[in-house]
Amino acid sequence: MAAEKEFRPYKVIYQPGYGEYEEKKSRFIASLVPARSEEEAALFIDSVKKKYYDARHNCSAFVIGSNRELTRCSDDGEPGGTAGKPMLEVLLTAGVTNGAAVVTRYFGGTLLGTGGLVRAYTQALQAALQDAEIVLMRYGTEMTLHMDYTDVGKVQYLLSGLPVQTLESRYTDKAEFDIRVPKEQEESVKKKLTEATCARIGITIRGSGYYMDRQA
Repeated sequence: MAAEKEFRPYKVIYQPGYGEYEEKKSRFIASLVPARSEEEAALFIDSVKKKYYDARHNCSAFVIGSNRELTRCSDDGEPGGTAGKPMLEVLLTAGVTNGAAVVTRYFGGTLLGTGGLVRAYTQALQAALQDAEIVLMRYGTEMTLHMDYTDVGKVQYLLSGLPVQTLESRYTDKAEFDIRVPKEQEESVKKKLTEATCARIGITIRGSGYYMDRQA
C-alpha cells in the first residue's frame, strides 16, 4: 500500500493564475502561484502583502507535498473561517498541490456578512484557479529500446498507441528510442514490445521518478 501511495499521480500548479471578484464595492483580487515548500509560500504571501500594502486584508492558503501533507491558511483579520478556510477548501477540492494563494480585499464600505465573505473569497480564488495552468505529475520509468531497422516501423506503430512519451531517437548501426512510461504501465509496455518483435528488442532501464504529463 505504501508503494502505491508513493507512486500515485498528483496535480500541481505549474503557471500562476489571477482572478477578481467584486461584491457591494468590495474588491477581491486573487493570486495563485506554484510553491514547492513552506518557505516559498511564505515569501510569496509576504510579497503580495507588500504589493497591496494599502488593502484591508490579504488572506492566504497553501497546499504543499505530493500527498498534500502540508496545508496552512490565514483569515488575516477577517472573521474566523470566512476567508482562509474557504480558500483552502477550493485548493483541496480541486485536488491540486504545490500552490500558494492570496486573496486581497479592498473594503467597499459595506459589511458582507459571513456567507457573503465565504462566497467572495471562494469565487475569487476559483477564478484564479481557472486562469492557472495545472499539470499532472506521474511516476514513471525511463528506458532505452534497442532494435534492428526491420523492427522500427512495428515499434513506432505500437508506441503511438501506448501511454508513453518518446524522448529521443537515435539511428546508428541499430535504432534506439528513449521513452518514458508510467510506472503502472511499465510491465505491460515491456511485454507488448517483446511480443511485437518476437523478443528481438532490447530494453535498458535508465531510471525512474516523477515527471510532468502535460497531455493529461
